Amino acid sequence: MKNKLILLFITILFLASCKKEHSKTKIIGKRISISDSLQTNTEIEAYIKPFRESVNKDLDSTLAYAVDTFSKTDGKLNTAIGNFMADAVLEMSNPVFKSRTKKDIDMVILNHGGIRSIISKGNISSRTVYEIMPFDNNVVVAPMKGKQIKNMLSYLADRKRAHPISNLKLTLNKDYSINEALINKSTIDFNKTYYVATNDYLYNGGDRMHFLKSKDSVINLDYKIRNLLIDYFKKIDTLRPKIDDRFKQIIDN
Repeated sequence: MKNKLILLFITILFLASCKKEHSKTKIIGKRISISDSLQTNTEIEAYIKPFRESVNKDLDSTLAYAVDTFSKTDGKLNTAIGNFMADAVLEMSNPVFKSRTKKDIDMVILNHGGIRSIISKGNISSRTVYEIMPFDNNVVVAPMKGKQIKNMLSYLADRKRAHPISNLKLTLNKDYSINEALINKSTIDFNKTYYVATNDYLYNGGDRMHFLKSKDSVINLDYKIRNLLIDYFKKIDTLRPKIDDRFKQIIDN
């Protein structure tokens, strides 16, 4: 009996020695407001200053001149700024597409919501372009057959919105039914494949433009619309786009 008590005592001592110590740590968080009152780290500021100045110099250098202020709210079915963007995509993308495929882009469609800023009268800089097009969207060219083209025309007529288009002329009746539709100034041949330039966001279903998807391979030009616009401004010197009749409604018919 005595030996059993000794063994029990030794066992209790052993278990006590193996017991781990646990402690709790209290974590307290607090909100630190970032404002001009925070002291500037002079070493970091001195390091980044030349980079900031170089970037700002590039962003603010003049590319072209706008003869007026242009906004995406200036027209009902087409706007000057939207027309300029679609025309710029056609003009700057077609040589790239043709060099790769030996074919021409037939038309362009973009989205009204993709225009994120106005163009103010006066000097146009790279900063202006970043404000208009802050997204990294690339130009893609989708081969579209007859049914897709019909769906595109129906989409534009139903939405009644100034989605930017180029090389497409669409005329609606008073009730918004389609009166006439031309691509490259010719009646649309619905048995033909048309090459339609747009951006990768829309091709992948953005703004519900699902009609752009094709069983044929899309051609990605690896040309960001933002870079394209910068190249376009360098080329033209003066921007003077206009609202025209490319997308209109006939009221008296």
